[in-house]
Amino acid sequence: MQVVYIAGPFRANNSWAMEQNIRRAEELALLVWRIGCCAVICPHTNTRFFQGAADDAIWLEGDLELLRRSDVVLMVPGWKASQGATKEYELARELKKPVFQQLSALRSYLLRRTY
Repeated sequence: MQVVYIAGPFRANNSWAMEQNIRRAEELALLVWRIGCCAVICPHTNTRFFQGAADDAIWLEGDLELLRRSDVVLMVPGWKASQGATKEYELARELKKPVFQQLSALRSYLLRRTY
């Protein structure tokens, strides 16, 4: 079973915009889970309520470690405006992990690998 990492913007100028970033990633994660042949890591939901509880750097470093342990990366639309998501993208490419920007392309890739 492949593990898919969801990468996209998290931080924002206010809590409403941050929650919208989280919800976009969360919705995409659910759609990937529904493909049925993979597990999904959505770091947005992992630390959703932790803001201010530890240094921000620990969240990004932890997310990068989760990405290292994943097989495939799916980018959330709008990721290019995010420094954190850009770092995730760059690490995935450096590690030669498949990176997708569209759910349909990821679905095709996963289903080909399953059968």
